[in-house]
Amino acid sequence: MNKRQLLQTFLSASALSFGLAAGAQTMTPIKFQLDWRFEGPAALFLHPAAKGYFKAAGLDVAVDAGNGSGGTVTRVASGAYDMGFADMAALMEFHANNPDAPNKPIAVMMVYNNTPASVMALKKSGITKPADLTGKKLGAPVFDAGRRAFPIFAKANNIGAVQWTTMDPALRETMLMRGDIDAITGFTFTSLLNLEARGAKAADVVVLPYPDYGVKLYGNAIVVSPKLLKENPAAVKAFLAAFAKGMKEVIASPAVAIESVKARDGIIDSKLETRRLQLAIDTVINTPDARAEGFGNVNAGRMALMASQVSDAFNTKTRVSPDAVWNGTMLPTAAELNVLKK
Repeated sequence: MNKRQLLQTFLSASALSFGLAAGAQTMTPIKFQLDWRFEGPAALFLHPAAKGYFKAAGLDVAVDAGNGSGGTVTRVASGAYDMGFADMAALMEFHANNPDAPNKPIAVMMVYNNTPASVMALKKSGITKPADLTGKKLGAPVFDAGRRAFPIFAKANNIGAVQWTTMDPALRETMLMRGDIDAITGFTFTSLLNLEARGAKAADVVVLPYPDYGVKLYGNAIVVSPKLLKENPAAVKAFLAAFAKGMKEVIASPAVAIESVKARDGIIDSKLETRRLQLAIDTVINTPDARAEGFGNVNAGRMALMASQVSDAFNTKTRVSPDAVWNGTMLPTAAELNVLKK
């Protein structure tokens, strides 16, 4: 090889090296916080990550487990995370109680069109309908979304005073099984399967889902830091499009999607978490309301009503402004959002 050939080889290698480095630099890092542990619904985000959909969109997404929607909202607000998955009511509460906070997260895509919150009791308690809860002892962690929104549920169903018992999330279903409390609030796809794991049969559990009893609250949405939304809206759009692509596959084949959760937490029961994911899809994602409004979207009137209900039920410092908590301009095209089974 002569000097000219050596020089050309060197220049080609240098150009390739520079191109790879430049390509690496174009990847936008996104720190994403889930609302809960690596359980079935985490597949909604872990599947597109595992399939490389975020990377193909120019994003380097790191998905971390969470410990409640309130924590997720706070961490995105603090700048520790760029985006997250959180309950809409928790986001509204943060906005209304922290009107002067400089970095209040904004919801950009609705995922759980209906709240997963419900009241659950054992049939032997005699509880069969909301009115039966009057005077009963209910239990839930103090931050539980169903407990926080219970005043809305109670008002819609004329429920009288109840007595609350507070416990750690890990003890909620155990205390119900022991008879320490009459009923619990929680996400249906979490507590129902936890009760089964503690020996209850599904037929022995009474489930009173909030959406079925006049409470049309939205559930979890993808939230984003206003800093990221302002400085790099293209990254937010790319994230949502990649998420929607993965979402379609998760809905079509939950068992396959659970493999991505298993890869992050090897001790999960894949069969149980597949059931949990399917239950979430059936009860809060692929619902009549979601199909009517379109996946990812919200109804302005319904959002305004929820803002008013949360302001009253949570006794917030200021009234919730629906326009301040929601921005639907980053959503993918209608074709990309066509992920729900009819």
